[in-house]
Amino acid sequence: MTIKKTYIFLSLLVLIAALGYVNRSAIIIKVLPNAVTKVMAGDKIADLGDGMHVALCGAGGPMPSSTRTGPCVAVIANNKMFVVDAGSGGSRNLGRMGFSTGSIEGVFLTHFHSDHIDGLGELSMTRWVTGTHKEALPVFGPTGLESVVEGFNHAYGQDAVYRHAHHGDSVAALSGNGMSTKSFDVPKDGTKVTVYDQGGVTIEMFSVDHKPISPAVGYLFTYKGRTALISGDTTKNTNVELFSKNIDLLVHEALSPELLRIMSESADAAGNSSVSKIFHDVLDYHTSPVEAAEIARDAQAQHLLYYHIVPPLDIPGLETLWLQGVEEIFADYTLGEDGTLISLPANSKEIINVKSGI
Repeated sequence: MTIKKTYIFLSLLVLIAALGYVNRSAIIIKVLPNAVTKVMAGDKIADLGDGMHVALCGAGGPMPSSTRTGPCVAVIANNKMFVVDAGSGGSRNLGRMGFSTGSIEGVFLTHFHSDHIDGLGELSMTRWVTGTHKEALPVFGPTGLESVVEGFNHAYGQDAVYRHAHHGDSVAALSGNGMSTKSFDVPKDGTKVTVYDQGGVTIEMFSVDHKPISPAVGYLFTYKGRTALISGDTTKNTNVELFSKNIDLLVHEALSPELLRIMSESADAAGNSSVSKIFHDVLDYHTSPVEAAEIARDAQAQHLLYYHIVPPLDIPGLETLWLQGVEEIFADYTLGEDGTLISLPANSKEIINVKSGI
C-alpha cells in the first residue's frame, strides 16, 4: 500500500470514527433492543450444563470491600438455585453474574449474624417479582429462624402492598410475597440432618462452633456424584473435617489473625478503643486461612474455596500476607471474590474454575 493510499485509508477510519461518535446516541438506540432481548432471553443456569455449580454472590464479611460483599453462596444443581446466606449485595451480584433471583429454590441460613442476613429482604422481594412466584420463598435454617424471617416479612410488608397494587397478580401475586420458614434442631456433633431432598439434590445440615453465637451450622450439598460443603462461620471444627472427607469442594470461611491484630493495634494507637476491641474479639470464633487449608488436607478434599474473607484485601500485597503458609499445606485452593464460579460436572471428577463473572 502506497503512502497516499495509507493516508486515505486512515483518513476514512478517522472520519467513520468521528461520524460514529457524533451519532452515538442514534446508533445505541438502534442496536440496544436486540442486545437487551438477547440478554433477557439467555438462561445462564441451563448454559452451565448438568452438575453442581458453586458461585460466590458474596465473598466477604461485614467490612466494606471493593471486590467482596457480604457472605452469599449460590449452589446450582438440577437447574435450580439454592442460596446459602444472604449478605448485602448478594441479590445484585447474582444479577450481575447473569443468574435470575427468580430461579431461587430456597435460602439456607448458617446463623443470624447481621452480615449473613442483611440482604435477605431484597433477595426475597426480587425473587418474588422476577419469578412471578405464587408461593413465598422457603428459608431453611436452625431453630430461631422464625423470628428472623417474621421481622423481614413485617419490614417488607408495605412494599409488597405497593408492588401488588402496581403490577397486579400476574407479576406480584400477594400469595408469593415474603418468606416461609423450615427450621430444624441443630444436630449433635458427628451427625447431620437432611433438610432438603428433591430432584436428586440432597442438602444436609450439621453444627459448627461459632460461640458465643448459637445456633450455627454448615451445609453439605450432594448431586449426581458431586459434593460441596459450605462451612458457615466457625472455628476450626471437627464436624467440618468429618463431613468434608473426600469431598469435591470445600467452601470455607477464613480470617487472618495477623492482619486483624495489626488492625486492632492500629485502632488502639489511633485512640479508637471500641474498634480495637472488636478487631481483637473476632479472633476467637473464626478459622485462619492456614487452619482451613489443614482441614482440606486432612479431609482429602479435592479443592478449597475461601470465602467470608476477613479483613478486606483491597490494598496491594495483602493477599500474599493473608495466604501466607497456605501453599505449603494445601495447594488446590481458590481465593474467592464476588463472582467466582466453580463447576463440578455430573458424575465426574472434573473441577472447573471459571473466571469471575463480575
